[in-house]
Amino acid sequence: MWNTLQLAFFRFAAGGKVPPQWFEPKLPLERDRAAKTGHLTLEVVSHCWNYSHFLVYQLSSLVLFPPKQLDVTMTIFYSPEDTKTVELLTFFEKQQVPGVTWNWQPILKRELFRRSIGRNRAALATKADWVWFTDCDLMFRENCLDSLAECLQGRRDVLLFPVEERTTGLLAEDNPMLSAVNSGLQILDIDVSSFTTRKITKATGPLQIAHGDVCRAVGYCQHINLYQQPVENFAKCHEDRAFRWLLRSQGEPVAVPGVYRIRHIAKGRYNGSGTRSNFRTWLRIWQSRWRDWRQGENA
Repeated sequence: MWNTLQLAFFRFAAGGKVPPQWFEPKLPLERDRAAKTGHLTLEVVSHCWNYSHFLVYQLSSLVLFPPKQLDVTMTIFYSPEDTKTVELLTFFEKQQVPGVTWNWQPILKRELFRRSIGRNRAALATKADWVWFTDCDLMFRENCLDSLAECLQGRRDVLLFPVEERTTGLLAEDNPMLSAVNSGLQILDIDVSSFTTRKITKATGPLQIAHGDVCRAVGYCQHINLYQQPVENFAKCHEDRAFRWLLRSQGEPVAVPGVYRIRHIAKGRYNGSGTRSNFRTWLRIWQSRWRDWRQGENA
């Protein structure tokens, strides 16, 4: 009951009804954030539970389209209990990619299930100029990271986001794109002909690019105890909205090409009865169609 009340409160607060400085008073002022130029560093923070068939495309995109204008640390939070992800990370650890450093972070399953725990640890520990918090179904394809490097020159913004991304429709688990990993561990490219462009209006969960000085100072919802508590099942990621609230920003848009994301029906991170899973699938399809309609994709 107490957690439910806290969740309701912070969802209310993140709507701007509560002063964010009550929970994060140490946000660095703009003048105190470094305006780095030249060859920058970026840490990408992702997480994976039962999603190795998506993660393979994310990691492959860094191998196929390695950055030249900045150095990337690819941080993955995962549970050793997820053996398929462990096998995938072991495979990619052997891939030598110029400008890319692999950084695998094993954590307890209950900690992985609260995404903000890993994000907070990475934010506080990062040495990068900028940090991109994302999900493992997102890819950094041709010219994505090098264009981002150009956009980041001399900026002090607290939070940025790509102005658009390219996505699939909701794919079923038997879609060839998702079952390709069954052919064995390998670097996988993807057919982009089925992706369509979606306009982005704020820094949502997989598209949050935060200033490194901000991350080191405030972490990721570090003072909201609810969002740092381990859970038994994968928690919905309401803290994405709270993070924007604490940073006093919905994010500033940047023109970055090559951002691709696989959308999918099944949620491998969730457990439960067949009836409950079927309801979630139906709800996910309905929500997706509603968002597509609002963005004019079905016009």
